[in-house]
Amino acid sequence: MHIWKKKSREEIKEIIFNALEENRDYFGDQSLGVPGSHLDSKVFPDDAPFLNDAPFITTLLHNPNHIGCHTQGVSESFFKGTQKIERELIEICGSDILKATPNSIDGYVSAGGTEANMQAIWIYRNYYKEEFQASNNEIAIISSSDSHYSMAKASNILSLSFYRVDVDYNTREITPEAIKATVEQAIKEGKKYFIVIANMMTTMFGSVDKVHLYLEYFKHAKLPFKLHVDGAYGGFFFPFAHKQHALDFRNPDVSSVTLDAHKMLQAPYGTGLFLVRKDWMKYANTKADYVEGDDFTMIGSRSGANAIAIWMILMTYGPYGMNEKIFILSKRADWFTHKLDELGIEYFRSSQSNIITMKADKIAPEVAQRFGLVPDVHHQPNWYKVVIMEHVTIEKLEPLVEALK
Repeated sequence: MHIWKKKSREEIKEIIFNALEENRDYFGDQSLGVPGSHLDSKVFPDDAPFLNDAPFITTLLHNPNHIGCHTQGVSESFFKGTQKIERELIEICGSDILKATPNSIDGYVSAGGTEANMQAIWIYRNYYKEEFQASNNEIAIISSSDSHYSMAKASNILSLSFYRVDVDYNTREITPEAIKATVEQAIKEGKKYFIVIANMMTTMFGSVDKVHLYLEYFKHAKLPFKLHVDGAYGGFFFPFAHKQHALDFRNPDVSSVTLDAHKMLQAPYGTGLFLVRKDWMKYANTKADYVEGDDFTMIGSRSGANAIAIWMILMTYGPYGMNEKIFILSKRADWFTHKLDELGIEYFRSSQSNIITMKADKIAPEVAQRFGLVPDVHHQPNWYKVVIMEHVTIEKLEPLVEALK
């Protein structure tokens, strides 16, 4: 590992409290020009004794604003202490988890996976417009029909056409034929430049795109494309379950990746991550004269406490602890699929995944309701999924297995 090492609770506390000391302190320092403050002490008391052992909640109370992107050099100096922790977090995720060359990745903690996916598409749209003088009507988003609905949101907000590549019903895989048909239709409609989204575990199925199929097609056709990986679900699972794959920065065609810590890492909501190779964030620069370092992000102001939360989790587990966590969840999924095999219930499960998506024909609606199974569509579902998260123990799965008999 490049810099990711497990730390003790005391080490974590010391680093975070020291970082808060480096920040401008609304409670004691002169901070007369900043349009912000600590959380309201009449509502959120700052003198509770437990705060001495609660670095995340203390950071929430101090309320650092992490506006901008801190991996590029100049940032808002009022909050330099906690920004340093966010920079380390981006480096851990980029280099240690997603295998980039050290110090080659920019990024920031986003509101979630939707924003991070949109940030990527925004950057590549602007790249095509600035470098190729492309119009919005000439740029297309390409992803599988199982991709997250944030692609449709980005299409709408950024005024770009969105084309879905069909997947096989049973294997959930894209095929060369489906890619060819989809892109040829886009070309017929005047599209010349492409933003391709590859999935590192889809939300409904946990399916993983064979990214080489996209690369082979676009390179053979000599079509301009940029490749973004949506790892909002799988980013903190797949790299630990699969050591060799083509969906991280070892693949030179991968320009950016979305991660989302509020899923597998059990971080608070508001803890997405956007990671991109150096020299690409510039295409999202918005001049903000009163912000030191300008703003390269879609969201603008954001809480530094979210970066602290993700960093704390990764440092508490360390790389070996995370490997163990993912291994245990995968083994629980093995147990459950073995029981489904015994019952003759058909399902889809990507290799070692903790998402098991069952065909709906043998699942009574009342069973789905009782156990909180999530359907692919709420009107006449074809599939129901079980996601083996930390709280989904075998003891909780056993009653479901009994109900399915």
